[in-house]
Amino acid sequence: MKSDFIVYVDESGDHSLESIDIHYPLFVLSFCVFRIADYNTLTAPAVRKLKFELFGHDMVVFHEMDIRRKRGAFATFGKEQRDAFMESLALIIAAAPMKIIAVVIDKVRHKQRYSKPAHPYHLAFGFGLERLHRLLRSHGQGDRLTHVICEARGANEDEELELEFRGIRDGDNYRGERLPFELVVTNKRTNSEGLQIADLTARPIGLSVLRPGQPPKAGCTATD
Repeated sequence: MKSDFIVYVDESGDHSLESIDIHYPLFVLSFCVFRIADYNTLTAPAVRKLKFELFGHDMVVFHEMDIRRKRGAFATFGKEQRDAFMESLALIIAAAPMKIIAVVIDKVRHKQRYSKPAHPYHLAFGFGLERLHRLLRSHGQGDRLTHVICEARGANEDEELELEFRGIRDGDNYRGERLPFELVVTNKRTNSEGLQIADLTARPIGLSVLRPGQPPKAGCTATD
């Protein structure tokens, strides 16, 4: 039986432990968990509506890095238009009926603590899936098939993630049980509203850990 929920996952920061950005030494994985009915009737339409209002079409991808660095469709925004856009986007995310499971890894501490530190993405993915199953169980969905949607990162990375996922799903997890998840890896060009929400929430979560008490900067959005 299929779950009533859908999960979108995206990251902030890179998984490298060799070259660590001293200004953002984190790897963040944001799992955005929606009831499918809420996603279809509330969140996805709200994102598409904003795109039509701004651009006259819904082909623009709300990519956090493009927004923050004023690239692509966001390059021509003046301050007033940008501020209005950011406010509208923040309101959509704040109103989204979703739960966020966030995993944040301090790569410097992770590397210092272990002689053979685990791959940050794979480690975060495992933690996130375990907590996702706990959340779904609390809603009576623990034995139903739930799709977990991740953004493609490259052929090698996607293959490695698929192998890692199979191990976690098949019992290499905290409870040692099979998890009823199915992984879907898709390209950003699919223009999934759910993946864009996950992308837009990941960096603010990282900044809230890196700089507690400071509000997100331009190009970032607040999370619920």
